[in-house]
Amino acid sequence: MGVETNTLLAYLFGLIVLYVIGKILIIPLKFLTKLLINAVLGGIVLWLLNVCGGAIGINIGINVITAMVAGVLGIPGVILLVILNYLK
Repeated sequence: MGVETNTLLAYLFGLIVLYVIGKILIIPLKFLTKLLINAVLGGIVLWLLNVCGGAIGINIGINVITAMVAGVLGIPGVILLVILNYLK
């Protein structure tokens, strides 16, 4: 009535496969979560910069390129856009 070796090995193999699949799936989720957080923060800062910065002459047009820079890089991307705006 004991557990056979083959059954035990099959359960162990199944657990290892589940662990590996979990690790493979969690890495892209972490990356996508970080990208989403950067995009939201970058968009909010870009919007606030346009709303509040108009009084001091800072105006960055929101288009596809500036949205992508702010979305991928987040707050450092918005700082980069401000610097590039002054260099033009």
